[in-house]
Parts: sequence; C-alpha cells; structure tokens
Amino acid sequence: MNIFHNKPKVLPADISSDVSAAGAETSTEAAGKSDEHWRQELTPEEYRVLRQAGTERPYTGEYWDTHTAGVYQCRACGTELFTSNEKFDSHCGWPSFWAPLAEGTVRYIHDRTLGMERVEVRCATCDSHLGHVFDGEGYGTPTDQRFCINSVSLKLVQADDAGK
Repeated sequence: MNIFHNKPKVLPADISSDVSAAGAETSTEAAGKSDEHWRQELTPEEYRVLRQAGTERPYTGEYWDTHTAGVYQCRACGTELFTSNEKFDSHCGWPSFWAPLAEGTVRYIHDRTLGMERVEVRCATCDSHLGHVFDGEGYGTPTDQRFCINSVSLKLVQADDAGK
C-alpha cells in the first residue's frame, strides 16, 4: 500500500498561469490595494518577498525551526493558509508544510525564473508570493509534497491566542 495516495484537493498541477523568465507576475490592485498602499503597509523585506516574489535567505526567517501549535496566516492580508499540524522539519532553511489549510487558500503558478521549472505558491486572497511547492522529494508525509514558504510571508497565530 502506498501512503502517498492522500493528495491535497488542490494539486500544483492546477497551475493558473505562467510567469515569464523576466520575473514574477504581479497584480497591481491585489486585494483592492495599490502598489503604493502595499509599500506603505509592509516593511521593505515583506514587500520584496510578498509583492516582488523575492526569497528570504535560508535559516534566517522567524518560523523555519518553529514547532509552536497554531495557524499560519498570510502576513499581507491575514488569510489562514497553513497549520502547525501540516508543518514538518525538512531541514531546508524555510518553513515546510505538506499541505495548505484548505482548498482554495493558495493558488499555483508555473515559475520559470532563474532558469528553473518550479511551481510558485501565492495567497489566493491577496495574490502575495509565499514560496514554492515541490513534489516527489521522498519526505514521509501524506502528500509527498513540500510547501517551502518564506517566514516573512507568514504570521503565526498561536493556538493559545486563537479566538482572542
């Protein structure tokens, strides 16, 4: 019996659009906010990663080695994206999850930047860049997928604080 039959409801194969080799596709009016509004609301590092599809350096983010129970929200809009139940230690330097919280919370884009073929993961609500998803790396998770997400793209709401 193969333990990897339990794939998430939204598969990275459902890629919605392409990203050119020149850079990430961005929505200038995502979540009803202009680019200038995003620049005012986010720190320079948050803006670089969330709005310009940047990547934080490995092993430097707030959550790469966190084991705290809770829900991970999009730092830009607050949408609940992942939970600590799906987080696992991949030792890659970024927070790793084997599935998103629910169908439709993230969207997937074919990413051909930097001479690589990858699948970018974005917040489905505000179109912010979160990271990438990788398939078939052999991690002992129910999906055999690794959602490699930038810490700066996330905000952890600890289980103790939920509902406050």
